[in-house]
Amino acid sequence: MGIRLGMRLFALCLVTAAAGPARAQLVSPDEVPLAELLDVLLVDRDLLAISGRRGGQIAERLQLDESVLWLGARGKVGVAITTRRILAVATGSGSWQETSYLRGERPPLAPTLGDRVALVFTDRRALGVDGGSGNLVEYRLGPKERLLASRVGANVAVFATERSALGLSPLKGGFFPVKLSVAERIESIDAGANLATLTTDRRVLIFRTPTGTWEERTRNLN
Repeated sequence: MGIRLGMRLFALCLVTAAAGPARAQLVSPDEVPLAELLDVLLVDRDLLAISGRRGGQIAERLQLDESVLWLGARGKVGVAITTRRILAVATGSGSWQETSYLRGERPPLAPTLGDRVALVFTDRRALGVDGGSGNLVEYRLGPKERLLASRVGANVAVFATERSALGLSPLKGGFFPVKLSVAERIESIDAGANLATLTTDRRVLIFRTPTGTWEERTRNLN
């Protein structure tokens, strides 16, 4: 009896070991929270981005009389906010990406970072960090257009104004908009690992990172 039980346990271990890798393959890497693959710091007058995966440093020297207001990183993306510029970097970037403030534009508050995306808002613009390409993408607010809500997940970011909702995908690159009607009222906004959901009094809008597309479902409130 002891020998038979031992053989059964041995066979069970073999089956478990064989099934382990196959089961692990069902989980997409984009669904797993990233370790801190990027570190950003200020050394003397240089902004440094240090990759924990590839090694090496990406440096950007501060301008004369420029000072850092905020600096941080998460996963694959890093952001620096200074008195003159907004800068972004990602693992695999060749250099820091930057944009100077527009005339009369105020420096933003702290950005919101995911593992592969980030959002930065000023009183004039919405800026997204695409961790896939390392690019800094921009949406300029129109006259009297205001930011109403935003959310950032691990691999997806979304924000809404009175006129549009925009999703950011690090897999497809850039902002992807969907129009909102004038009388449409936003009820909630949420972001998971790879999709974001915007609920209004008329529709449910779903933005998917893998495709960079919006899906729509009309609400039946009767």
